[in-house]
Amino acid sequence: MNKRRELLAALGAGALAATFCSFAQQQRINRIGVLSATFKSNPLTQAFVQELRALGYTEGQNLLIVDRVADGNLQRLPAFAAELVAERVDVIFADSTNAARAARQATTSIPIVFSTVSDPVGSGFVASLARPGGNITGTTSVNRELAAKRLQLLKEILPKASRVAVLTTDEPQVAPQLEQVREAASRLGMTVHTTQVLGYDDFDRAKNLLRNRRADSICVVESIRNYNNRKLLTEFAAQNGLPAIYPNSDYANAGGLVSYGANYEVLNRRAAHYVDKILKGTKPADLPVEQPTAFEMVINQKTAKVLGLTIPQSLLMSADKVIE
Repeated sequence: MNKRRELLAALGAGALAATFCSFAQQQRINRIGVLSATFKSNPLTQAFVQELRALGYTEGQNLLIVDRVADGNLQRLPAFAAELVAERVDVIFADSTNAARAARQATTSIPIVFSTVSDPVGSGFVASLARPGGNITGTTSVNRELAAKRLQLLKEILPKASRVAVLTTDEPQVAPQLEQVREAASRLGMTVHTTQVLGYDDFDRAKNLLRNRRADSICVVESIRNYNNRKLLTEFAAQNGLPAIYPNSDYANAGGLVSYGANYEVLNRRAAHYVDKILKGTKPADLPVEQPTAFEMVINQKTAKVLGLTIPQSLLMSADKVIE
């Protein structure tokens, strides 16, 4: 009888220990560092967090978001990245090329998942898309490859366009895109005029360029500064009465004529799946960089009407969204 009691006690203790262990595992707090070059209310970063919740992560139970948001001040990113490293987060999510660069400079050990990076290989983040190597991986917007396509679309909308003003910034991801735009312009018989627009004070200089070079169209390359200034850029194009093409649907939603590029919300949601896999034990080096599987074109017919433009029916039919 004593042996039977001892056995039952041992089994009970074992079950209790297993239950406690399981409970402890379920309650493990996963610390996710969010390094953002945009703003606190950015819907793209919110999409990333929402997808984490859909994957079973609940803030206050098994998830702690440690965010550092630059609010458009890119100079703050290196210090913010260092703070996340000091916080000993489990993974750092970087929402742009700029944020990914700051995170990569801050740590070679904490896993980093980036999103919407224009050119991960050219930026030196990964050895290749298929085999990233190191502690960093994520999703790419392939904006370098799409830059030429955007100019072709602009030419379809405005066949007589010959002098395009390209609005750039001082960020490293701009130069590869600009190279592609120049090559496309040469094929299309267009002349490229570039000017940097870093903030509100630069618009007067850009307006002078449009007037002096008699620009008949605008092409906006993708960068975090341009994205943060998208409302100002679309208003600038409207005020000067020029058709413009943009790299992301958020520009068209803000009043831009037409946008073409990857769906950034999808890329941010996919980045959440990368974080989930890393938290479950997969190494970043074993997760190939994910490229967009589809690209979306958004046409703002309201803006077209204001500009007196007739968008070709073929483009309207192939558009993913038409804003009436």
